[in-house]
Amino acid sequence: MLDLTRLRVLVALARTGSVTAAARELHYSQPSVSHHLARLESETGAKLVQRAGRGVRLTEAGRQLAERGAEILGRMEAAEAELAAHVGLRQGRVRLAAFPSALGTFVPAAAARLAAGHPGLELRLIEAEPPEAVRMLRAGHIDVAVIFRYDDSVPEDDGIEMHRLLEDPTYLVAAEPPTTDLATYANGPWIAGCDRCRMHLLELCARTGFEPSIAFTTDDFVAVQAMVAAGLGVTTLPGLALRAARHPGVRVVALPDSPRYVLAATYGTPPHPPATGALLAALTEAATS
Repeated sequence: MLDLTRLRVLVALARTGSVTAAARELHYSQPSVSHHLARLESETGAKLVQRAGRGVRLTEAGRQLAERGAEILGRMEAAEAELAAHVGLRQGRVRLAAFPSALGTFVPAAAARLAAGHPGLELRLIEAEPPEAVRMLRAGHIDVAVIFRYDDSVPEDDGIEMHRLLEDPTYLVAAEPPTTDLATYANGPWIAGCDRCRMHLLELCARTGFEPSIAFTTDDFVAVQAMVAAGLGVTTLPGLALRAARHPGVRVVALPDSPRYVLAATYGTPPHPPATGALLAALTEAATS
């Protein structure tokens, strides 16, 4: 009986045209791809690949098997999708990682929607900042990562699909009623957040023509507001952070043209497993309501 993993390697080689590309597509090492091809030849008793310069190409037997293999794998995937659609939303689990202010605002609402619509589906939540969440997604530890980016033009990562959830405005936060003119605070102390938020703060100030004097740095948005309320400086915070926890001693004003983009990231190309699709739908509804 043919081994499906080795058959999948042959089909990938036929589709991509090289061992390197096949290994990249399958997330295997090149030696692993070569090993699977050699074992498949041994199992079938046929010469399936031959060297062509520094690369390899399929023989006629290899091409025929790859064509049939694509049909077989396609039918297997269709069967798995049909089965998942039948039972996937009545049992099983789906795993989500999200940054703190998302967990403190719309993610619980999404979890409630998911539970109401699919009570047999278990949702596991993990707190993680975007870089760690993406690493977890690539490693297969989670199914969806809620992340943010300040640059909407950044291309999608290889193999990762981005789903836009919302635009999160940036606010200037001060102890007294603030102004949108950042130059007003050019000579005073500033409080910075996480690395990505700090870079965004530096960019906003650079647009106004000055470099902020950063006196304190913390990625705890509750602590940031406490510092501002105590008169230790001013800062910028995204809207979700203020929705999650608002200190009564701070005043805020929205800064124009400075949003961050909140996204749900998934790995691989659609169609997604039904549980992942249901979670994406719940996140989209909760983020826009």
